[in-house]
Amino acid sequence: MTRSVSNRLYEIDNKSALELYKQYLGKYADELPGSALLFPLYVRPDGTENAVVRTILSIDNDEQSMVFAGDIPEGSYIRFMKANFDKLIDAATHAASNALIQFPAKPKLALLISCVGRKLILGKRIDEEIEAVKEILGEGTLLSGFYSYGEISPLTTNAKCELHNQTMTITTFNEEIN
Repeated sequence: MTRSVSNRLYEIDNKSALELYKQYLGKYADELPGSALLFPLYVRPDGTENAVVRTILSIDNDEQSMVFAGDIPEGSYIRFMKANFDKLIDAATHAASNALIQFPAKPKLALLISCVGRKLILGKRIDEEIEAVKEILGEGTLLSGFYSYGEISPLTTNAKCELHNQTMTITTFNEEIN
């Protein structure tokens, strides 16, 4: 269980969250807060199955806390994550496939909103993410988009909208002529 206030995390299981995080990072701990981009947190509030990813913005050595780009509800279940280039690209492909499940007709336009954190992680491989989406949606779909500091969307169908870090959301548009 966590002890937190708003977007500041203090403890995980009654231990300093920052100290635990530094142990997890190992050699990358000396590069904080920059290296934190590669090691976001999975956060699932107690009593729910809906999880979000949170990016660390800064650390406070005096308070032994971490500040995130989004709230971490007190009592949340936390899991340390590690960025994986191929899995990030696969996730974009999955998002595109999910868009087609909801609306099977090939869209005319797709708006891709990707967290700037993904761009920083993927670096020169960022084009692979766009190409993977284009392959799923097809040549007839015009792609447009931008980078944000997180997206507000549901993770699954019929879920409430939440702030997600290091994600890509895809909104498709089509015109039906009767």
